[in-house]
Amino acid sequence: MRRRNFITTAAATGAATLLGGCGNGSGGDSRTLDYLSLAWQKESIEVNKALVAEWNKRNPSARVRYVQGAWESVHDQLLTSFEGGEAPDIIHDEANDLTDFAHGGYLADLTGLLPADLKSQISQASWDTASFAGGIYGVPFLQEPRVLIANRKLLEKSGARIPTAQRPWSWAEFEDVAKELTRGRTYGVAWSMKEPVNQSVNLAMTTGGAIFRRENGRNVIRFERADSHVIELIHRQVHKDRTAAESSLGMAGSDTLPGFFAGRYAIVPLNFSFRQQVQQQAPKGFEWVTLPMPAGSGAAGGGQLQGVSPQTLSISQDTKRKKAAMEFVAFLTRPDHMARLAKGDWLVPTGREALRDPGLDTEKYGWSTGLRVASDLRASPVLGVRGYPEWKDKIATPALQEYYGGSISLSTLRDKLVDDGNRILARYQR
Repeated sequence: MRRRNFITTAAATGAATLLGGCGNGSGGDSRTLDYLSLAWQKESIEVNKALVAEWNKRNPSARVRYVQGAWESVHDQLLTSFEGGEAPDIIHDEANDLTDFAHGGYLADLTGLLPADLKSQISQASWDTASFAGGIYGVPFLQEPRVLIANRKLLEKSGARIPTAQRPWSWAEFEDVAKELTRGRTYGVAWSMKEPVNQSVNLAMTTGGAIFRRENGRNVIRFERADSHVIELIHRQVHKDRTAAESSLGMAGSDTLPGFFAGRYAIVPLNFSFRQQVQQQAPKGFEWVTLPMPAGSGAAGGGQLQGVSPQTLSISQDTKRKKAAMEFVAFLTRPDHMARLAKGDWLVPTGREALRDPGLDTEKYGWSTGLRVASDLRASPVLGVRGYPEWKDKIATPALQEYYGGSISLSTLRDKLVDDGNRILARYQR
């Protein structure tokens, strides 16, 4: 979910300065609540600021100050502000970032604060993404599935069946289609694996995998056939079938778009919000289509389940105005407001009514595909796992990059992920 690829150094520096000025939870003007927003797209920032202005007009005794943050630097800046007693009252972040903050006592447990109508609007599958250690530490309000964005003309020319959310390709069909699309200078697919861990873990759910499991009350890492199926498929496409471009492995998602527009790649697996960049950057006359990810066979949910780490709204434990902060969070996540925020960020809302917004239920730009797959989204297996960030940075990222690049074997990858990984997790569970 993180948008690191699009944040500039200047933006991150500005966020550090602004965040350092927060802190009404432990002092300052008790009438004003600080709302740290990580909105970064122009439309999303405009919607957030408009909603803050509307709230302030209606609630002069519980005014909210909009504070601009940046995805690139938010974790470190929040940690500093928490430890210094200067945290914002209301915090926009993602579920993947909540675990350590919640265990550290920095975030309020929202269980007793949530209005009943807000609680009922969001499915339990979404609440699970922000629930651990017996509490709820964020309101999941925007989520982002992984999808396939395809060159429509190349796909239709190949004669392949066009998949739908109701009838996606199987992974085997996807391999066959990639072979049909690989012609001349064109590769069937470009896997962008600069940051390979989250997508590798989350797509493992399509084949019944998880990599992270709870056994006897403890988090453990396993890497069995269901966990490695998609990982092996990607490796096979790159090194055996030659239907996936090896050069794309070191790319971020946005890096694949010039080659996609030039016909170098027929399909690019990307996060849902990348549709905005495709729409803005595609050359005149370029036709593209948004497709669901392939499904595994014999897995739960018809093999269509995906792990996600939604964007969340949390409340600082130190704020003296938790009730007022929750009232603002409930205001932001009203169905009509949630739908507006989703449109501004090109994401999928979590609320049931927001998902029925007519402006989202349209085939234009693939919006309807995202809405149809929303019911298949589940909490990423990494959520709530203490030690995951260390495993991801020190072990999994380099190991997966080496495996995808062809420099280590599957058994070596397994040893690194499992043996080294479980040693890291054990330190956090003593």
